[in-house]
Amino acid sequence: MASTAAVPFWRAAGMTYITYSNICANLVRNCLKEPHRAEALTREKVHFSLSKWADGKAQKPVLRSDAPAV
Repeated sequence: MASTAAVPFWRAAGMTYITYSNICANLVRNCLKEPHRAEALTREKVHFSLSKWADGKAQKPVLRSDAPAV
């Protein structure tokens, strides 16, 4: 049975919640006055590691440090 409940606008626009959340966070960061803006922009940097798998075992992880596009 299909639901007749309202669909969130971000879903209707074809976005995921994470994409919507990132857009909102960028807007808020860009609205801040200095020095709070510079501090918030430094926190948006993301650190993670990637590991490729072969034969059921993880290969050497590659460390990444990316800043999202504004």
